[in-house]
This record gives sequence, structure tokens and C-alpha cells, in this order.
Amino acid sequence: MQQLIQHLDTGDTELVTVPDPQVKHRQLLIATQRSLISPGTERMLVSFGQAHWLAKARAQPEKVQQVLDKMRTDGVLATWDAVRSKLATPLPLGYCNVGRVVDIGPDVMDFRLGDRVVSNGPHAELVAVSQNLCARIPDEVSDDEAAFTVLAAIGLQGIRLAQPTLGESVAVIGLGLIGLLTVQMLLANGCRVIGFDLQDARVDMARRFGAEAFNPRQVDPVAAGMAFSRGRGLDAVLITAATRSSEPVHQAAQMSRQRGRIVLVGVTGLELRRSDFYEKELSFQVSCSYGPGRYDPNYEEKGQDYPYGLVRWTAQRNFEAVLEMMAQGKLDVQPLISHRIPLEEAPSIYQELVSNADPLGILLTYSPQPQRSIRVVTRPSLPEEESAGAGDPVVGVIGAGNFAQRVLLPALSQTDAQLRTIAASRGLSATLAARKFGFDQAVSDPEEIFEDPEINTIFILTRHQTHAPLVIQALEKGKHVFVEKPLALDRASLAAIRAAYEKALPVQLMVGFNRRFAPLAQKMRTLLASRTAPVAAVYTVNAGAIPPDHWIHDRQQGGGRIIGEGCHFVDFLRFLIGSPITEVTARAMLPGSRSIPTPDTVSVTLTFQDGSLGVVHYFANGSKQFPKERVEVFSEERILVLDNFKTLVGYGWPGFRKMRLWRQDKGHQAEVAAFVQRVREGGPPLIPWPELEEVTLATLDAVEEVLAQKAP
Repeated sequence: MQQLIQHLDTGDTELVTVPDPQVKHRQLLIATQRSLISPGTERMLVSFGQAHWLAKARAQPEKVQQVLDKMRTDGVLATWDAVRSKLATPLPLGYCNVGRVVDIGPDVMDFRLGDRVVSNGPHAELVAVSQNLCARIPDEVSDDEAAFTVLAAIGLQGIRLAQPTLGESVAVIGLGLIGLLTVQMLLANGCRVIGFDLQDARVDMARRFGAEAFNPRQVDPVAAGMAFSRGRGLDAVLITAATRSSEPVHQAAQMSRQRGRIVLVGVTGLELRRSDFYEKELSFQVSCSYGPGRYDPNYEEKGQDYPYGLVRWTAQRNFEAVLEMMAQGKLDVQPLISHRIPLEEAPSIYQELVSNADPLGILLTYSPQPQRSIRVVTRPSLPEEESAGAGDPVVGVIGAGNFAQRVLLPALSQTDAQLRTIAASRGLSATLAARKFGFDQAVSDPEEIFEDPEINTIFILTRHQTHAPLVIQALEKGKHVFVEKPLALDRASLAAIRAAYEKALPVQLMVGFNRRFAPLAQKMRTLLASRTAPVAAVYTVNAGAIPPDHWIHDRQQGGGRIIGEGCHFVDFLRFLIGSPITEVTARAMLPGSRSIPTPDTVSVTLTFQDGSLGVVHYFANGSKQFPKERVEVFSEERILVLDNFKTLVGYGWPGFRKMRLWRQDKGHQAEVAAFVQRVREGGPPLIPWPELEEVTLATLDAVEEVLAQKAP
């Protein structure tokens, strides 16, 4: 199929051929018939991409602070690589989609094959969307009209927050698509409406719909608003403009009555003046997209709806309300359509979008029969690659997320392995990664990798809950496996992996415990090899906070941060000390109540068979300006201090004082290179199975002890 993307580093818009997306649990697969370009959002993205570096920084000052914090802790080079990788990752465009359901995922309710639906899917011939972000289109509503549903729902959510009542006076500042749709819905609600925009054509359109409207360049908007409200002040103001200026908020406050309501639906500056709000006791609220459920993973990804009686208007129900207004003829979008162009010609319209502020509703039209594609060939195989030797690594990769593309795939591309196929459920991610790193083909179904007899090595770089089943499937196919941590989320899965691994021997099974392979870690291991007594080691991790609704905290998806990431640090101490773990204890900080399913400020104490003691302090309540990782090892009146994998300092260590790297190196490249070489040459596993099992069990023990801990 074809999909439209935008390059953040250049601003270029491109139509790419990608594999069809996989329909997941509680998702619909939709063959697109129309999609609507959102002029404000998509113009902003293109303009951002075309801007130079300084302008990009000015546009996102909060990101600049994050970059500065990372530079302080990780160094300039590592930060530069991260920023460059982020900007080099194209974005899918679009979120106003109309089409027909061609496939239905498990546990989908209330939808059938052939249904006409709206969704927030991108500009693509096929889209896979959560059932909760779709709504069935009434027969009375055309595809062209339905394409405006999502944008109208954004305005409707702002209206719901403003809570206008019959007869109230309401202003709409900014008469783009969302503003003009908002004007009509307010009028349908029985409100008196006044609008403001800098373009006369949009002012005229608002007047056509029944509002009073003015160009602020020609009249004083505050005076006009006060006159419209008969000198009393407006009951509510909705700001649907897109500008960096804070002036719309100031003007909204000045034209409001005492205790008036201001709702920001668009994007403006937010340098608020206290006197504006203090003297009138105004309320100010920012509207979030198209309603409750947006950005909630339980609603969007798991398909869990909110109870109707408690949350009357969700994102989906707002879609339905908009469609009902269209069916009743109360929302007229036909005058808002300025262009209809085929998807194939879409890249050319984006330059006009930036240079011409006039276009309103630009509809993209699609072929009735989308070009289905199971796989996309991105690089023809070279003759010498077509017949790999028995031990030559021929690689398939499952997963093309941010970490994979920023860290592991660059490392893999620098080896001599044949990069055959990469899979991601969203075919776009796989295609972009394949083009960037030199894979022969991209697919959306991982079965293509498992069933390819030429692929003998699989890298599993997906979300945590998929690791164990994918590892088992790969081992049963007799393929070498590299899986990013964690290996498993529970004991049953770990036992199943062990059984599959024992049957598949002598295949290689590797978990991505990269820190073992870092140059400073290797130096520490060498220095500690001469010890004659147990050691004490402290690993302090300034992990930083992650929002409670992040998937990593979900016990079924991520396993929690101790299993999901803490295993790294348990493994590192196991590597340094070189002795089996015999006992695990753990305590978590529980501030009154559990804010997340598994606490993430935890101390884990490890006792080793040789008498050594290790402690992992995994803390999520620290400052981002402090380095993330620090390891201190106390051994026979000597101390080693590893600071964030950039500096190693020895105290009292004969012949060693300090080792410093130019850039942070956590061992990813060395780890991948060593694994590829071991696949090629054979030999014992890089990390023996007993250690992989031991480390996984240690993290499971730690989490179980924390979960049993009672809150104060």
C-alpha cells in the first residue's frame, strides 16, 4: 500500500510504498476512501521540517532543555547522535480518515466488514485503528463530509469544556477549519456567535454560517466583542487560532464577562497576565484533542471504553455526535472543501500549504482497490548474498521502534551479517528502517521471518510481553536468537523458554545485556580478576520518572521497570562478581499509596555464592541533570568507580588510576558484533544459560518481594 510521510529534518513530503499494517486486538483494518489534510497541524509540521536548526530549537524550547540535560550527563556526541536520529525519523501525516472495514481484529464489538467508518487513521491506503477511535457513518453523510468528523470533534470537545447554554454570547478566535466548524456547532447549540480571523475569506465564511465576524486588522476585537455582548462581556471564548503570540489569550480575557470561560483549542503563546484573570475571576482551560480517551493507552490500545453513565462524551461519542449533526443537516462542510486531489499527487500540495494560507479543506481521494502489499523489497539482493554459507548469519529483525532504530540497528548494520528482512506491525516503520539500514525487504507480519528458510538468526526488539513467545517460536524453528531485555516477564514463560532452548541446542540464545560488553566494564572485570576476597558493589541508577500510564508499568505488557530495565543492572553485577546469586531481597519506597502497579524507586540487595554483596539502587525520583548510572566496587582496600560509562577511576589500585572515553559507550556495538561473530563461528554462548536464567529469576524475586511489601 501507499502512505504519506513527512521528513522532519528537511520538511520534504513523500509517498512511500509500505507493507499492509497488521490488525491487532480490538482494531479495525480500514481501506481508505477519503482523508482530510489538517491545514494547521500539517502546515506546522512541514514548516518545522523546513526550518534551520536554530529555528527548530526556538520552536520547541522544552526540547532544548532536555537536550542540554542529556549533554551534561551523556556528553555532546551521544546527545548529537540521539537528536540527529530523532529528526531523521519521518512522521506519518494525517488523522482524518474515512473508509470501509476490510478486516476485524480479535474482540472487536459493534463493527462489521464493509462498514463505512471515520477514524483518526493517517493518509494511507490501509489503516489499522482502535475500535474506540472509529465511528460508523450514517447513510445520509457522504465520504467527503465524513472526512471532517475528527476536526469537528476537536472543536466539539472545546465547546463541551466551555459549557455554553442557550442564548449565551460566545467568541471564536481563529476561523480555520476547526474554528468554522466550531462556529456552526455553537450556533446549533443556540448561542450567539462572533468570530475573528486575519483572512477576509474566512471572516466572510463565518458570516455565511450565521455568525458576526471581523478581521482584527480592521476592527478592535475587544471593542467588537464587548459591543456584541451589549457591553456585558462575552460568556465564553474559544481560541482555535494557531500562533506563537499570547495576544489572543489577552484579548479573550479583555472581552470576557466576570467569571467568563476561556478554552484554548488551538496553539498560542501562554504568557498569561495575572490581572486579566484575577480581576474577573476568569477560568482558563486547554482542550485535549477530540475528547476523553485520547492518549489513554487503556482506551486507545486495549479498547477499554469508559462507562457511559460516568463519561458521557468520549472521543468516539464525540465522533458520533458530529456525524449525527451532519446527517441532520446542522453542520455544513461542503463550503469548506477547497481541493480534491488523488493521493498520488499529495506531496505537491504541501508546498502550497506552507506558502498559501488560503486553502481550507483539502481532501485526498483514494483508489477503490488499494494496492495490497505483504512485503516491500527495498534493496535487491546482491549475487554473492544469494547463497549464504551454512554458518553465515542471515538476519531477520522483529521490531523497529525508537530504541531499535537509534541503537541496535545501527550496530547491526556495521557487522557483516546479511540483513534480509525486518518486520513491524506498522509496515511504515519496517520500510523506513529497511531503507535506512540496508535490509532486503520489509514486512508487517513476523511470520514471514519465521518461515523464511534462509534466515537463520532473529533479533527480537519488540515490546516486553512479546519477547518470550517470539523467542520460543524462533527456537522451535531452529534459529539463533538475540532478544532485547527482558527475557521473560514470569516464571512460566522462563521455564517454557528453557525447554525450547534445550531442544534447540546448539543454537545461540542471547539477551541484550550490553553493559557487559562496554570497554570500561571489560576493564573492571580484568582488574577484579586478581581479587582473593569477596567484594561489595553498589549500582546507583538515576532512572527518572515515567508517567504511571506508560506501558512499561503494565504488568502484562512491560512487567514493570525492575523486570523491564532493572535486569540490566542485576546482570552487570553478576558479570563483575562472577559468582552465582544465592539470595535476593528488595524494598521499595511506598509514599502512602501505590501510584503505579510496581513501584519504581527500589533497592535490591544481592548475595553471591562467594560471599560478595551487591546492591542496585533503582531510583525514579532524582534529577535529570544528574548522571544516570554510577557503579562503585569496594575490594580489598581498593575502590573502582564507573561514572555513566564514560569514566572509570581507581582508588588504591596499583598501576591503574583512570580511564576516560571520548564518548559514552554502553557496549551495544560490541555486543551485537560479538553475537554475529559467535553465530558465524560457533562456540559456547556469550552469556551461559544458567546466568540468563539466574538474572531473570533474581528480578522476578525482587518484584515479588516488593509487591508483598505493605504501604506505611
